[in-house]
Formats: sequence, C-alpha cells, structure tokens
Amino acid sequence: MSKTVLTVDDSPSIRRMIAMTLEEAGYAVIEAVDGQDGLAKALAQPVDAIITDQNMPNLDGLGFIRALRQHPAGKGVPIVVLSTDSAEDLKAQAREAGALGWMVKPFTQDKLLAVIKKVLG
Repeated sequence: MSKTVLTVDDSPSIRRMIAMTLEEAGYAVIEAVDGQDGLAKALAQPVDAIITDQNMPNLDGLGFIRALRQHPAGKGVPIVVLSTDSAEDLKAQAREAGALGWMVKPFTQDKLLAVIKKVLG
C-alpha cells in the first residue's frame, strides 16, 4: 500500500510539481489550497506525511501546524515546511510548533524525494 502525502500550498504550480514528483515515485497525494483546507483534509483522512508552505492566505504554515498538533489525528505525522522564507527564527518557530524539517524553494525533485523518504522511514 502506498503512503499518502498531503501537500498544502496556495500556489497551484508548486502543488502540481510536488504531486507529480511524489506520484511518479509511487506516493498517493492529497492537495490543499491553504492551511484551513489542509487542516480539514488532514483531519478527514489519515495521511503519512505533510508538506506545507509557510506563507498562505487564511491560515499560514505555522498556524496550520499548531492547529493540526491539537488533534489526535495530527500527533506523530511528520511535517516538512517548504517555503521561500529561510529565516532561522521562523525555522525555530516551526520546530517548536511540531515541524520535523524545513526545505527552501525552489527545490529539486531529488531533494524532495530524499526528504520524504527520510521522514517516512
């Protein structure tokens, strides 16, 4: 059975690139358009890992991570932030909120797959 990855990003092109990369590698992908949509989808069905953007309308990446970690369904799910922002204080806040890692955009397909393989074990 393939692992399911939720990708949360307000950019359709980024979501599509992540989805294509992961689907080609055999993962199932669920796409969400912002943090609120991502939270609803993460709570509606089990996911094995999450890739989230930081800067999004409605609910940003940190808010999404904090909200998800409040629910039993959000405990233990590895979350990687994928953002154009690389500020150390933001990375620290993401770790405190419950993110496992941080990747900076633009990303390569190889790097994305390596990170997902690592967080999924």
